[in-house]
Amino acid sequence: MIDHYTLLVRDYAKSKSFYAAALEPLGYGLVMELTREQVQSLGVPATCGFGAAAPKLWIAPTEGDIMPTHIAFTAKSRAEVDAFHAAALAAGATDNGPPGVRAHYHPAYYGAFVLDPDGYNIEAVCHGPA
Repeated sequence: MIDHYTLLVRDYAKSKSFYAAALEPLGYGLVMELTREQVQSLGVPATCGFGAAAPKLWIAPTEGDIMPTHIAFTAKSRAEVDAFHAAALAAGATDNGPPGVRAHYHPAYYGAFVLDPDGYNIEAVCHGPA
């Protein structure tokens, strides 16, 4: 249903670095960056998008309030969930739930949760068996 999503971030450079590191184990990377010089109607100085082939998660700077948000990224395996969690913590995230089965969602739900530099609840989840 959702084609792409934008998170507003307080420190654009820090968040860009964080998402590049945290999403790499899931096979996602920086796909595109746009600046106001390239797109004069851009409402911010710069924005960048992460994904596999096309940008699916965009970040853009804000000086305004940050609203609590939860985003879950698909992982192909439980090992990818584990690697995401480790990479996110190494990139400065706060643990918000270590890798593990969350049977209250369904018996094979394996996820890990971190809080990004702005406090967003970011998850990687694998719905398949071990």
